[in-house]
Amino acid sequence: MKALVLKSYGGADGLVMTDVARPVIKPDEILVRVHAAGLNPVDNMIAKGEFKPLIKLRLPAVMGSDLAGVVVETGSRVSRFKVGDAVFASVFDTPAGSLAEFVAVPEHVAAPKPANLDFVQAASVPMVGLTSWQALTERIKVRPGQKVFVPAGSGGIGTFAIQLAKHLGASVGTTTSTGNVELVRSLGADEIIDYKKEAFEQALHGYDAVLGTVRGDGLEKALHIVKPDSAVVSLVGPPDAAFARARGMNWLMRFVFSLLSRKIIGLAGKRGASYAFLFVRPDGRQLASIGALLESARIRPVIDRVFPFSQAKEGLAYLEQGRSRGKVVVQMVTDNPDN
Repeated sequence: MKALVLKSYGGADGLVMTDVARPVIKPDEILVRVHAAGLNPVDNMIAKGEFKPLIKLRLPAVMGSDLAGVVVETGSRVSRFKVGDAVFASVFDTPAGSLAEFVAVPEHVAAPKPANLDFVQAASVPMVGLTSWQALTERIKVRPGQKVFVPAGSGGIGTFAIQLAKHLGASVGTTTSTGNVELVRSLGADEIIDYKKEAFEQALHGYDAVLGTVRGDGLEKALHIVKPDSAVVSLVGPPDAAFARARGMNWLMRFVFSLLSRKIIGLAGKRGASYAFLFVRPDGRQLASIGALLESARIRPVIDRVFPFSQAKEGLAYLEQGRSRGKVVVQMVTDNPDN
C-alpha cells in the first residue's frame, strides 16, 4: 500500500511517498481503509525532529495523525465496530500513522463518523476537536459566563475551539487578520482583534482563561489580559514538569522541563493565574461526544484546502505557511465517498 513515510528527520526532504506493507492488526485494533486524513502543524514539527524528546518514533515511520475511513477488518477482541462501519480517529502518539491507504487503529481511539459529515470533513476534526475538548473541559473547566481567549481564531485549532467554548457558554475573544474577521464572527467570537491594526494585550481585559496556540511571545502577552484565578493552557509549550511526570520521564527530563517552564509559570503566578502544558491524547469516547455536537450542527468543521493523496507533501508545505483558514485535508478515496 502507499504511505507518506518519514525516513529521516529534517523536514520535507525526509518525507517519501512509497510502498509499505499493509498493517496486520492486533486483537484490539480495527483495520481502516482511509478515505481522508487531516493535516496538523505537529506533523511538520515531527518531521523536523522537534518532537524527538516527546515522541519516540522508529524510523521509517508513516506520518499523520487524523483519519476518516471505513472498517475492513476487526480484531478478535473488538466489540464496538464491525466491517463496513464509517469511523474517524486520531492516532497521534501511537505507532500508527494516518497518511496511508490502510491504518491499524486501536479500537479505543476510534469513534463512529458523524452521519452528516463526509470523510473529508470528518478527517479534519480529531486532533483539533480533542485538543479543544481536553483544554476547555478538562483543564480549564469552562463555565457559562466566563471569558476565554483563543488566539489565531481562523486557524485549525481556533475555528474549532471558538465554537466549543461558545457551546460551553463562554464569551470568546480572538485575534485574526482583516480578511478573516467575518469568518471568526460567524463561528461565534465576541471580541475580535485585527492584529494588523491593534495589539490584543492592550485591547482586551478580564479574561478567565487563555488557550495558548501561537508560538513566540504571544503567551506572555496574553497574561496581560487575564484576571486573578485564571487558567492558562498552552498547546505549544513550554512543557512543564507535570507533563514530564505524566509521560513517565526520568528525573533529568522533569528537571529540564521545569527549567523551561519556570519563567512562564512565574509570570502567570504574578497575575494570580495557573499555567499548564497540554499534550493531546487520543480518546474515542471523547471523539464520540464531539461527533454528537457535529451531528447536531452545534459545531461545524472549517476546511481550507483539500489535496489529493499524491500531493500530501505539498499539503504539508502549504500548511506550514501558516495562512490556512481552518483545516487542510488529504483525500485518498474520491469515488462513492459515503461507503
